Amino acid sequence: MRRFDAIILGAGAAGLFCAAQAGQHGLRVLLIDHFDRVAEKVRISGGGRANFTNRELDPAAPHKHFIGRNPAFCRSALARFTPADFTALLDRHGIGYHEKHKGQLFCDRSADDLIGLLLAECDAAQSAGGLVERWQPCRVQRVEYGTAADDDPAQSSASYRITTERGLVETPALVVATGGLSIPKIGASGLGFELARQFGLKLTDTRPGLVPLTFDGAAWAPYAQLAGLSLPVRITIGDKPRRVDFHEDLLFTHRGLSGPAVLQISSYWRPGTPILIDLAPDVDLAAELLAAKARSRRLIARELAAWLPQRLAEAWVAQDAAWQRPINEASDKALQRLAECLQRWALTPTGTEGYRKAEVTVGGVDTRGLSSQTMEARTRPGLYFIGEVVDVTGWLGGYNFQWAWASAHACAAALGMRHRSLPTAQESL
Repeated sequence: MRRFDAIILGAGAAGLFCAAQAGQHGLRVLLIDHFDRVAEKVRISGGGRANFTNRELDPAAPHKHFIGRNPAFCRSALARFTPADFTALLDRHGIGYHEKHKGQLFCDRSADDLIGLLLAECDAAQSAGGLVERWQPCRVQRVEYGTAADDDPAQSSASYRITTERGLVETPALVVATGGLSIPKIGASGLGFELARQFGLKLTDTRPGLVPLTFDGAAWAPYAQLAGLSLPVRITIGDKPRRVDFHEDLLFTHRGLSGPAVLQISSYWRPGTPILIDLAPDVDLAAELLAAKARSRRLIARELAAWLPQRLAEAWVAQDAAWQRPINEASDKALQRLAECLQRWALTPTGTEGYRKAEVTVGGVDTRGLSSQTMEARTRPGLYFIGEVVDVTGWLGGYNFQWAWASAHACAAALGMRHRSLPTAQESL
């Protein structure tokens, strides 16, 4: 049996960065993942360029960009490792990046550059007297827990034994960085949630987040022909004081709606809840249509094309005979009703595209059971949870990756302090 100072389950963004940081604190670290490729979610994110953080993140007000039962939980970690800290790391490695939209930062060339950085940071552990060893692919078959002293578990040194396909390993510190349930084709699994339950931690309800919304086939039939059409909208859910709205692009699909606007709102959506869409934001459409009536004899659909894509305008007016005529022949009431329908389009999704297309999992390990300073389980010494497996979910735009980096950094710092207070791990036969 081999013994390591720390064992990390999950070689995604959080797990890989935590391994690198812990190794540079001088720890002998084993990183285990059942998938054959490292950091695959990083690789496919941002169109292959990795939207790795967001400059607009406010660590002092995490509720602005994060949801969960207690959004304030992530304040400590985010304040101690900021977007500026991560971009400084890219600068040291000579990786170019740029801001694309609303503070979103992307690699100039490829997400592979970022993955290469993370692997290089793992290799750098050796110069600090540490080591990062990676077993991949390797399945975890069983995790067991014991203590050196039974009389006071809170004060004793925790020992975790992990049975894997490559043998039995042991550690005083186990980090669960397995992610959530989103995108199973690149390795997502429920292992982290299973381990939380096994060791007595509570979970909040999980659901797909940052995911396209779907609608009943018959109800969606008038809009299915618009698949591929995109336009800027304002999308809203809920009533004051909990109303949430986003001004982003909307994308029509064969089964429903997608695009940044819908992905953002989907993390707040619950079954049966309606959403409200303004298809012509920042325009007084009723006033514009009435003004057009006074000067034009063109069809209403042609006039609408000044503010909406032509295909959308034509599909919309086709729903009512009162709108299928020259604008000067339409009644004021009909034009006002048209504007109201377009700017207050209320609809109730029947579902989502599920975890297969969800970018994140909303919910997870209840933060009340974790230390916000260290990510350690309050009732299980030496057990840590970081990244997406925790009930912390960020907006679209690099916020979830920043949570991965920050929670990993906080955990690694705690592992470093723990390591300095415990005997050095030795390999045993």
